[in-house]
Order: sequence, then C-alpha cells, then structure tokens
Amino acid sequence: MIQCTGTIGDILNHKGHQVWTIEPDATVFEAIQRLAEKNVGALLVMDGDRLVGIFSERDYTRKVALRGRSSKETRVREILSDRVICVSPQHSVEDGLRLMTEHRIRHLPVLDNQKVVGIVSIGDLVNWVINQQSQTIRQLETYIAGGYPG
Repeated sequence: MIQCTGTIGDILNHKGHQVWTIEPDATVFEAIQRLAEKNVGALLVMDGDRLVGIFSERDYTRKVALRGRSSKETRVREILSDRVICVSPQHSVEDGLRLMTEHRIRHLPVLDNQKVVGIVSIGDLVNWVINQQSQTIRQLETYIAGGYPG
C-alpha cells in the first residue's frame, strides 16, 4: 500500500479555508437553502466565534423529513449534531480518515487554538490520497524508465 503523506493544513492550503456557517437560531429551511446555495453537505453552527455544532444533509433527512417536522418551524439548534469531532491543521490526512471512519462522519471542522480555520470533507481527504498516490506512481514510472537524476 502506498503511504499517504500530508496534513490537514496542507489540504486547507490547497483548497482554501472558506467555511460556511449558520446560527443556532436559524430555521432548518434557511440552513437547507444555504447548503444548496453554497453547494456543500454541511454547515458549521456558530454562536459568535464559538463552534456549537454541525448541521448536515443527514441531520435534515433523519431528524426533520423522516419525522414529519416542518423545516420552516424547526430551529437548527433543535437538530444539530453537537458532539463534533474536530482536527487541527497538524493532524495527518490518515488521522482524518481514521476519525471519519471510526465516527461515521463526512466532515471535520479544523480548529487551531479553539478557533475555526476550515473544514474538510471525506471527498477532500480521498482526493488528496488519490493525488498523492498518482504522484508516487508517476515518480516510480520515471525511475523505472531510467529518468532518475544522475
């Protein structure tokens, strides 16, 4: 197996530090609109500068749609996932993948000294691994073909 290198910080530096958020008192309908508008699968729920949870498409389908609740009457604070697993920019990509697998989650907020500095998705991590493996394969092919430095 090809070893994956890199940190969560490397991914953020490549993809950007943009974070889409929602307030706890917003309606679920507003949160769904923002998900669609930003074309993302999750929003960080922020009370000022403090991360209080995460809201995802999964939260909506399982806690609103399937229970017959109204998205225009339900507040994000009522259904958010408040046990948020986070990483730091120094965590390895492998650490991120392991946490996502163990906790069955698709998004990891990235905190540096308790301050939100980004978010990574399972897609971000998988793409990073694929790119790293492709680079390694190209380097090995070049080496095998005799294109190594003399």
